[in-house]
Formats: sequence, structure tokens, C-alpha cells
Amino acid sequence: MKKVLIVDDAAFMRMSIKMILEKSGFEVLGEAENGIEGVRKYKELKPDVVTMDITMPEMTGIEALKAIREFDPKAKVVMVSAMGQERLVKQAIINGAKSFVVKPFTEDHVLQTLNKV
Repeated sequence: MKKVLIVDDAAFMRMSIKMILEKSGFEVLGEAENGIEGVRKYKELKPDVVTMDITMPEMTGIEALKAIREFDPKAKVVMVSAMGQERLVKQAIINGAKSFVVKPFTEDHVLQTLNKV
């Protein structure tokens, strides 16, 4: 069972992803509402995979991705972005993101992506 950390500034998104994952046997270790909290919780919880929103206050998902990968070069981070953020998704992949999910997403796509990483 993969252990997941969900990082997104929207509580509704965190809840949606959590419900999808828990229903399919993933263990959600924690949630964070911004990049700073996401990096701190990654270091504390050491999840198998992170879902990371790109656009967040205080620290963007890309900045948090860089900080997590600096701490743990083997970290598996899946970026979650809105349509129209292709440039940011490319930047995230260049900085070590393992994959990405585009909002609005389907349950199947989220599960397929997380099972691949």
C-alpha cells in the first residue's frame, strides 16, 4: 500500500484526492495547504508519493518540489495542475516531478498515474 501526502491549497481538492486514494487502498499520511507545509510534512512523514498542486500561496508547488528533491533526490512527486498550465508542468518535470494530473481529473486517471510512479 502506497503512503501519500496530499499538498493543495484548496480543501475541496485535498478531500477529493483523499477519497479517491483511500477508496482504492492508498494510505493518506497527511495533507498540507501550501508548499512550505508540504515540505515540512514530507520530511516528517516520509511518504512514498506526493500529489502537489502547482499554484499555491507562500511557496509554489514547483518551489516545494525542488525543496523536497533537494532533501530526498528519490522523492516521487506527482504534480496536479489546472488546464492551461503546460509551461509550469514542463518546468515541474524538468525539476524532477515523476508525472502530472490535470484538473479536472477523473478517478481512473489519478489512480493510474499514482500506481505508475
